[in-house]
Amino acid sequence: MVERIFLSSPHMSEEGYEKKFVQEAFDTNWIAPLGENVNKFETELSSIVGSKDAAALSAGTASIHLALKAVGVEEGDIVFCPSLTFSATANPIIYQNAIPVFIDSDEHTWNMSPEALKKAFEKFPNVKAVLVVHLYGLAANMDEIVSICKAYNVPIIEDAAESLGTTIRGKHTGTFGDFGVYSFNGNKIITTSGGGMVVSNREDAKEKIAKIRFWATQSREPARHYEHKEIGFNYRMSNVAAGIGRGQLRVLNDRIKKKQYIYNYYKNELKDLEGLTFMPVHEWENSNCWLTCIQLSGKIRPIDIILALEAENIESRPIWKPMHMQPFFEAYDYIDHGSVAEKLFENGVCLPSDTKMVNDELERICKIIKGLWV
Repeated sequence: MVERIFLSSPHMSEEGYEKKFVQEAFDTNWIAPLGENVNKFETELSSIVGSKDAAALSAGTASIHLALKAVGVEEGDIVFCPSLTFSATANPIIYQNAIPVFIDSDEHTWNMSPEALKKAFEKFPNVKAVLVVHLYGLAANMDEIVSICKAYNVPIIEDAAESLGTTIRGKHTGTFGDFGVYSFNGNKIITTSGGGMVVSNREDAKEKIAKIRFWATQSREPARHYEHKEIGFNYRMSNVAAGIGRGQLRVLNDRIKKKQYIYNYYKNELKDLEGLTFMPVHEWENSNCWLTCIQLSGKIRPIDIILALEAENIESRPIWKPMHMQPFFEAYDYIDHGSVAEKLFENGVCLPSDTKMVNDELERICKIIKGLWV
C-alpha cells in the first residue's frame, strides 16, 4: 500500500530546532511544568503576534475556558459563538455553566456573520461575551464585529486556534479582541504535541494574564503551605512541550508559505471543475491557509471525493458540522442568516493540506479528484 497522505500532521523542523530546546529541558532536569522554555515560548510568541502578554497552557480549549473566566463569564451568562466551528470552541462555555447562543456564518468569510450578530444582540442585549473563530485560517470580518461589540460594550475572545500567522492588514488574528487563543494540537500549523496559548492586548493585559496563569496552576496562593481561595485548574504547559513550540516558531513562516503554496496548487489545478469553488481568501487578509477547503454545487458530492481519496490511503474530511446541528447543542438558540453554516457543511470538503507533501503527491490527489468529473 502507498504511504498514507494525512490531512495535516505534525511537521518537525528539518534543522532540529525542537530537539535542541527539548534537550536543554532534559539537561537541566526541567521537564515538569514551568521552566525557561515556557517563559520564552510565551515571550517569543507574544513578540511575533504583537500581544502585550501570553500564557502557555495545556490546550487551546483550556485557553478559551480561562479567557471566558477572565472576562467574567459565570453561570447563566449568555455567550455568542459561531455555529460553524469545532466543539472545542463551544465546550468551555458549558464548563462555566453559561449559555451558548450560536450565530450563523457569512458566506464571504465563512466566519461569524456580522448581520446575524446584530440580530443576536437585538434578541439578547445582555450577552456577556462574544467568541469569534477564524475558521481554517480564514480571517473573520473583525472590523464590523469589533464595531458591533464596542457599541454594546461586550468583550471579544478570538478563537484563533486555526489561524496562527493569519493577518488582517498586517495585524495578527487573535489580537483584535480582549483575548486571543491559539492551539498547538498535532494537526495545527505548528505543534507542541498538545497545547495552547492565550494572549491579550487589553490595558490590564499583564494583570489578566497573570491571573490566568494563577488559575492554571491550581490557584495556589503564595503561602508556605498549600493554600487555595479559588477553584484552580491543572492547565499549565510543560517545559518539554514548550521546547517543541519554541523550535516550531522558528519555522512558522515556512509552514505558512507551504500551506499557501498547497492552496494555490489546488486552485490552479481544480479551478475549472464545474461546481467546485474554493474557500474565500481576500486581499485584506494574509491567510495561513491552514486547510484548503472547497465547496461543491454539482453532481459530485463531498462524500464522493472523500471516498475516492480514502480508497488511495489519502485523508480528507467534511467541513465542521455546525454546533446547532449537534445532538448536545441542538436545544440552544441559533441565530440564522440564510443557513450559510449548514450549506457550508453539507457542500464542503477539507483537502489534504499536510506541509510535508511534495508535488508528486499533490498531483496524484488532483488526478484522483479530476477523475470524478470524467
